[in-house]
Amino acid sequence: MSLFVIADLHLSFGVSKPMDIFKGWKDYTERLKYNWQLLVSKDDTVVIPGDVSWGMDLDEAYEDMKFIDSLNGRKIILKGNHDYWWSTVGKTERYFKEHGITSVFLLNNDCYAYEGIVICGTRGWISENGEPADAKVLAREAGRLEMSLKAGEKLGGELVAFIHYPPVYREEQNLPIIEVLKRYNVKRCYYAHLHGMSIRGAVNGMYGGIEYRLVSADALKFDPLKIEESN
Repeated sequence: MSLFVIADLHLSFGVSKPMDIFKGWKDYTERLKYNWQLLVSKDDTVVIPGDVSWGMDLDEAYEDMKFIDSLNGRKIILKGNHDYWWSTVGKTERYFKEHGITSVFLLNNDCYAYEGIVICGTRGWISENGEPADAKVLAREAGRLEMSLKAGEKLGGELVAFIHYPPVYREEQNLPIIEVLKRYNVKRCYYAHLHGMSIRGAVNGMYGGIEYRLVSADALKFDPLKIEESN
C-alpha cells in the first residue's frame, strides 16, 4: 500500500467552468485519470488538499465526486478556497452515502491513520496585507490545524500536514500556521493553491526545519505524487 497526494483538481463535470483555457491544462481530466489509474492501486490512499470541484453545492459537485470515487484507492479530501460545495461533515457524508460515493472521505478538524503516519490538515489562509478580517480567519484555521494535530497525537505515529494555502511562499511566512506545525513537531507539509507563474515562487524542500512540497495538480503535471510506501 502507498500514500499519494495531489491537489487542485478543479473538476467541473457538473458545471461550465473549463480549466483547459489555461496553459498546461488541456485534456487534464483524461491525463489525470490515466496517470492516477497507472500509479494508484485499489489499496492505496490519496490525499487531495483542496479545490476539488467548481460545483457551488453538493448536487453540482456530484459528477466530480463520482469521478473521484471511480478512481483507484481511498481518497481523503480537505477544503480549498474554491470548494463552495463543501457543507457540514454530517450533511456531506449523508449525501455521499445516499449517492453511492464510498471511497471519498473528508478531513475536517480530525485525522486519518496510514501505516505509521497520521494524515492531518486544514484549508489554511493568507494575510498578505495584515487585514483584521484575514487575521481572524487565519487564527481560526490555525486552531483547526491544531485540533487535527492534537487528534493525531492520540493515534501515534508521524504527524504529516496537508494544507491548501502555502505556509511559506518565497520569503513570506504564514506564522500562525507555522507556529502550530513546529509546536507539534511536524516535519513534512504538503500544500497547494499555486498555479501558473506563481509555481516559480513555491518552496520545495527544507525551510525552518520543515520539508515543504507544492502538490497542485499542474505543478505535478497531473501525476499523483507518492510520498510513502509501506513494507
